[in-house]
Amino acid sequence: MFNYTRRTSSEVQIGTTPMGGVRPIRIQSMANVSTMDTEAAVDQAVRLIEAGAEYVRFTAQGEREALNLGEIRKRLNDLGYTTPLVADIHFNPKAADVAAYQIEKVRINPGNYVDRVKTFSQIEYTDEEYAAEVEKIRKRFLPFLAICKAEHTAIRIGVNHGSLSDRIMSRYGDTPQGMVASCMEFLRICREEEFPNVVISIKASNTVVMVQTVRLLVQTMEAEDMHYPLHLGVTEAGDGEDGRVKSAVGIGTLLSDGIGDTIRVSLSEEPEAEMPVARKLVDYIREREGHEPIEGKLSAGYDPIFPTRRLSRAIRNIGGGQPPVVISDRTQGSFEMNPSLLPDYFYIGKEDPDNLPDHLPLLVDSHFWKKRPACYPCFIACEAEEMKHFEAEIKFLRINSLELTDSLIRLIHADPRVVVILSTVHRNGVGAQRAAMHRLIGAGCDAPVVLQRDYYEPDPEALQVKAGADLGTLLLDGFGDGVMLHNETGDPVALDNCMFGILQAARVRISKTEYISCPGCGRTLFNLQDTIARVKEATSHLKGLKIGIMGCIVNGPGEMADADYGYVGAGRNRISLYKGKECVLKNIPEEEAVERLVALIKENGDWHNE
Repeated sequence: MFNYTRRTSSEVQIGTTPMGGVRPIRIQSMANVSTMDTEAAVDQAVRLIEAGAEYVRFTAQGEREALNLGEIRKRLNDLGYTTPLVADIHFNPKAADVAAYQIEKVRINPGNYVDRVKTFSQIEYTDEEYAAEVEKIRKRFLPFLAICKAEHTAIRIGVNHGSLSDRIMSRYGDTPQGMVASCMEFLRICREEEFPNVVISIKASNTVVMVQTVRLLVQTMEAEDMHYPLHLGVTEAGDGEDGRVKSAVGIGTLLSDGIGDTIRVSLSEEPEAEMPVARKLVDYIREREGHEPIEGKLSAGYDPIFPTRRLSRAIRNIGGGQPPVVISDRTQGSFEMNPSLLPDYFYIGKEDPDNLPDHLPLLVDSHFWKKRPACYPCFIACEAEEMKHFEAEIKFLRINSLELTDSLIRLIHADPRVVVILSTVHRNGVGAQRAAMHRLIGAGCDAPVVLQRDYYEPDPEALQVKAGADLGTLLLDGFGDGVMLHNETGDPVALDNCMFGILQAARVRISKTEYISCPGCGRTLFNLQDTIARVKEATSHLKGLKIGIMGCIVNGPGEMADADYGYVGAGRNRISLYKGKECVLKNIPEEEAVERLVALIKENGDWHNE
């Protein structure tokens, strides 16, 4: 919880690149070209390998595609590339059998390996009927395991939130417990059959669900003395900044816990673009290794798997269960703004507040504070005793985690107008801020806390990754009544956008349209990237609306379960449109689909003009 150490996992042999144990955290991606287009598949695999991919996955819809993976493997070997290949299997266990003879690893999905196609139907099973369904899985799974044993092929049991079977959904609902149960059915068979070459993944597009489920899986496996390595990813993360931030929030939170042996950052872009993001995230978390120990104590009643938001008192629009605020650091003097994402407060340091418009809510260093509307003093730890002499609606106290003493906590708790801005100088800043938050809870201090992080990062992508992992972890832990970022080399508007993106990715504050879009694969039969751009152009002003854009039906309807509308590939240049879980328009031409989506949104009263 407080000190970073990697979870101890078993080592799995995957061709020339073992995973787990003491091996480094591996990075990987998935091709988005047709598996039957051998030349294109080989070319893309080479690009991915050169970009840093340590495993390359291809879809195999049927036996024909699975067989062609052997040809792709041969061509890559001839070119001198021995990077392991992975087959991605849905709905077709025969294709899994064929693929196991061809390449180093096969991913199967428990939600559709044997169980019937998902229909969202509620089916009541007796215990005997349920056990009989599990026995069907065993009978079909055992021959596949036998092939994998003989061929030294590894497998990944890959559970997706979007493709849980009706059987699991009927018993457990759309829950982390259901996802874990789906995975454990297969893991128990693997252990009984003494098949150790297993990797696991449990993914969701919802970062809260994804993190809770993986934590629950680890706890469940530990209770049964299982130590299989874990593959991490946020499905349908999207593209651009949103995709990077959402991936950093979900994957970064688990890596911060020491969980994870390989990651894939799923972006709706060319697969090569995923590699630098994944590498930056892994390398950033690795910097915490061997850090100075952090003394921390878990607060009574806190549940690290299913945390609830810390209760804090309300001070104006901060705390008390209100959405976290955004404080924009404007000490560098720029006051450019994104009118769509306006911060709640602006920190100006030593700047004279009279030089700025009255309507801007300002934080000013205490010695430069003036009693005027929407102007609030900001203190540092050594000035805490002075706070009681200031008559202000809000008093901000900036401290780092090491400065949080018992006497300071008493001062904070005694003044009902104090908001803490909590930063850190520790190499494992997440652990240090976690410890500080639990210390406040343990002391019964309910002052609102704004989470602050400071960076010197000229690379915007690296900043998104670092801030997403750092702030996202604490937000998913249930902490934070606000966020504040400082970057010595950064554009303040970009920082503001990043903060709003992190809050949305952590699902604690919605400030823009949310897009749930997959990265595409060989099953996608339309131009996914162009489509996403066109959908965004038409709908990006619809704040709070969730729109799914999915290449095919494998995860589409399921991952869009909490989406308001969905755009799902139904065949070559054919699209189906969804309202919630219901398919309302089938097989419409791709060139009409965006216009028909807009019409559907209007028909249901969810449209407004910009």
